[in-house]
Amino acid sequence: MKYSLLALSLLSAPQALAFTLPRTPLNLGSTSSPSSQLSVLSENRGAAGSSEPWTPTSWEAFTPHQMPVYDDEAALKSATDELGQFAPLVFAGEVRELHTQLAKATQGQGFLMMGGDCAESFDEFNVDHVRDTFRVILQMALIMTFGGAMPIIKIGRMAGQFAKPRSEPNEVKDGVSLPSYRGDIVNAEEFTEEARMNDPKKMVRAYHQSAQTLNILRAFSTGGYADISRLHAWNLDFVDKTEEASRYRKLTTKVDEALRFMKAVGVDTAAPTFTKTDFYTAHECLLLPYEQALTRQDSTTGRWYDCSAHMLWVGERTRQPDGAHLEFTRGIGNPLGVKISDKCTPDELLSICDQMNPNNIPGRLTIIIRMGAEKLRANLPGLIRAVQREGKAVLWISDPVHGNTYKTANGYKTRNFDDIREELRAFFDVHEEMGSHPGGVHLEMTGEDVTECVGGVQGLGENDLPGRYNTACDPRLNGVQALQLAFLIAERMRKRSGLPDLD
Repeated sequence: MKYSLLALSLLSAPQALAFTLPRTPLNLGSTSSPSSQLSVLSENRGAAGSSEPWTPTSWEAFTPHQMPVYDDEAALKSATDELGQFAPLVFAGEVRELHTQLAKATQGQGFLMMGGDCAESFDEFNVDHVRDTFRVILQMALIMTFGGAMPIIKIGRMAGQFAKPRSEPNEVKDGVSLPSYRGDIVNAEEFTEEARMNDPKKMVRAYHQSAQTLNILRAFSTGGYADISRLHAWNLDFVDKTEEASRYRKLTTKVDEALRFMKAVGVDTAAPTFTKTDFYTAHECLLLPYEQALTRQDSTTGRWYDCSAHMLWVGERTRQPDGAHLEFTRGIGNPLGVKISDKCTPDELLSICDQMNPNNIPGRLTIIIRMGAEKLRANLPGLIRAVQREGKAVLWISDPVHGNTYKTANGYKTRNFDDIREELRAFFDVHEEMGSHPGGVHLEMTGEDVTECVGGVQGLGENDLPGRYNTACDPRLNGVQALQLAFLIAERMRKRSGLPDLD
């Protein structure tokens, strides 16, 4: 993993940052007014290669969707000015390294594993929570690497995944209507008028929590925790007695044997390749004042990067061609993703590709498919066919959770593991039929022993949901369910490569 140190010592050595910080505060004006006049850092044609001028503020001239309205514009300006003077959370060199890995995956030489919380929480944040999600991602990556004989790119939905789009602007309970909860970076979950007020100061708190999360991840990924010789220690306590843990232990025995063989023939298994791991972060590009305030110009290349994360994606609800989110993302140098449902036509997808990646650069654009199994089988072939016909360089990955959410009779939002598994199978089946590369998976998951999704080897039912239903937003797979999916993916990767079954 390549992470910047976020200690105050960095602030005393700006020459090491390799980014140009704004010399004057950013004037964001009102997020609800696309016509507001904003100061411009400098003009740029945009990293995406558009012929139209792009600046970090040019999104304000476009239609904003899913954006909170802040009543106190002075407080908003104060928060974004403060963010604008903070150190970047990630740096250009790290982003370019991820881009290189994603480019290889686009060409069939890698697989993207992206996972983490639906929405990060201020109250739930602690070292153990970050560690548990990190290590289940390590386990999943190990299973898929060994199973598919392919490099796995590890990205956490962490250190910035705070904001959430909402189906309705308001929530009604017992006849009382209040603004919807949009994530801890915007307002609070409690159903009170005070809690549901949009508070720009929460962006500053989100930044500081993200900085802490990144430092924790950096310590775990480079400080010995990710050493492959420790792969037995990655098992989560509550997973240890399950069928998936037994399968994992069998796999680790095989990996141990391979490591002993490599050591015997002279391979240095104490080298960084075996003791450290690359780990990157991503989140939905939703709250544009926050993203703009953390956008920096790389002093070595002159290109702009959103330094809140290594990768950002645009959601299904904010990918409109005339929308502010596509305008903002087209100008930054980060790898980008876009969520695509069954509502997207082939022509719409090609238009999105042209907007987000007009130079057709491999690794720049990831298409995240979220449809449900039946709709995926009906709609994905047409999308792939259009992309193949036009020669677009994209990485296809599956988000098998978002298209399978439903509400139980007792009011809990949940997802059925069987539906998630079936969508993943459909994703691999369609790519096999189309001769394209199934390049990754995007999961809402946690390393904790939650009861938020039903099914899986634990046999969780709807009556089990109240037990440990801890999510701040949508239901997440727990560690056992996540490992079960990892084995399914590994088996499909082996089948595609002509390798024998894992067991």
